[in-house]
Amino acid sequence: MNTATTGELFASPPRANLLNVARAMLRPGRIGLRSIGRDVLIARYAKPQSRYLPLMGTRVHYTDEGAANSEGTLLLIHGFGASLHTWDGVLPQLTRRYRVIRLDLPPFGITGPLRDAQGRPRTMELPLYRDFIDAFVDTLGLSKLTLIGNSLGGMVSWDFAVRHPGRVEKLVLIDSAGFPMKLPIYIDLFNHIGVRMTSPWMLPEGIIRAATRDVYGDPSRVSEPTLRRYADFFYADGARQAIGKMVPKFRFDDVDTSGLASIRVPTLILWGQRDRWIPPAHAGEFARRIPGATLRMYPALGHIPMEEDPVRVGTDLCAFLDQGRASTRLSETTFQENRP
Repeated sequence: MNTATTGELFASPPRANLLNVARAMLRPGRIGLRSIGRDVLIARYAKPQSRYLPLMGTRVHYTDEGAANSEGTLLLIHGFGASLHTWDGVLPQLTRRYRVIRLDLPPFGITGPLRDAQGRPRTMELPLYRDFIDAFVDTLGLSKLTLIGNSLGGMVSWDFAVRHPGRVEKLVLIDSAGFPMKLPIYIDLFNHIGVRMTSPWMLPEGIIRAATRDVYGDPSRVSEPTLRRYADFFYADGARQAIGKMVPKFRFDDVDTSGLASIRVPTLILWGQRDRWIPPAHAGEFARRIPGATLRMYPALGHIPMEEDPVRVGTDLCAFLDQGRASTRLSETTFQENRP
């Protein structure tokens, strides 16, 4: 593990509580009486490079961009409640030299829920995510790739690396899920039967906006278009129903992390020290479990650092990815830096 650990380094910032939720519910905004259709979401949020892959009862929204003579393929996987747009800021740096594929993980974004034969949203658990990501990678014919995953997408990424060691070149985990933890209150709401029953027809936009601000180290940096996009995707047809089925089944206590020790590819762990959703202490645990992993902490950033400070994170990603391909090297991590 390439790091210097201190108690301050991994200290957890204060988390949101029920008072924050109550205040969010009282803020003016939509209450979600109507869902937003996929055609509307496509018109608002599809990229010029957007593609759609029929897979497991849905049309997976993804993009495939980058250098014609690329130095490798990157697969970017976002976290809970997000979409491929979370990578917008780092994309310009990555596509200069790499083929970059990013997708809307179900049941989020334009992709929406996976559906059964009767058209009902399926319950997303780790085994189903395994089937999904394997099918996606196989259908695109990706024999070798580098995985970059944030939060839930981080867990999908390291789990793939454990199961398919011969297909992964490098691994990047950004504020990754995987170890036992208390769910963030904005997710834990869906563990309450009343919320699960009413959320498909009524979910105050104030809660979604508060949750989005909560994943930033500095909530004031979240733009209005970003807040609107996150809310729109939560209001997508079938999304709230699928999330309500998913959350009670997602128990990180049951996740087998023993395979982390078997990962032998170069691994970079990036973590916002102001992460209120997944404890910063988990960064050190991933670095300890994965042989040779490099850890970089961002003192002023939160749960989605690549969205909050894309230039800085993109620079670190490129330096890591270029190792072994060029003379550029990721500088030694120092955790006393005071840059925002």
